[in-house]
Amino acid sequence: MTDRPLLQLALVLLPLSLVSVGGGQAVLADIQRQVVGLHGWISEAEFVDLFALSRLAPGPGSLIVSLIGWKVAGWSGALVATLALFGPSSLLFYGLTRWRSARAGHRWVRALEAGLAPISAGLVTATCFVLLSSAQGGVLAWIVALAATMALMSRRVGPYLLLVAGALVFLAFA
Repeated sequence: MTDRPLLQLALVLLPLSLVSVGGGQAVLADIQRQVVGLHGWISEAEFVDLFALSRLAPGPGSLIVSLIGWKVAGWSGALVATLALFGPSSLLFYGLTRWRSARAGHRWVRALEAGLAPISAGLVTATCFVLLSSAQGGVLAWIVALAATMALMSRRVGPYLLLVAGALVFLAFA
């Protein structure tokens, strides 16, 4: 780690904030690549633990950056990381919302929105791949994740029941 961890945190998260089409989960794979692989601020296991903790807490799941910032540089790191990820995208979203509302009926605006949907889906899929690769569940984790995804897509099973079922599978087979 260098002598300027707050600056490094900001430089890592500011650009990701501006490309977080689809929400913070869309850039989670790159956050993991940067903080674990490039900078080595935390290990893969710590990243998975922080991800789980951020999902348990109220608020957006991308609050993981606050936990990463705290691990890197304490409370000031948490503040810098949070502002770096949420500040620029919030300002951009505000500006784009005002711009879009003035042009809501145009065909090219609808086409632009339709074109961004697969990009967002691809980024979220990359995040799922990174998290499953980082988790230490092996093939069983992939099978449980695929089964849970299919069950959620069928809209017949709620997410809490799937969490319990996944925990029971790991207790029984892992």
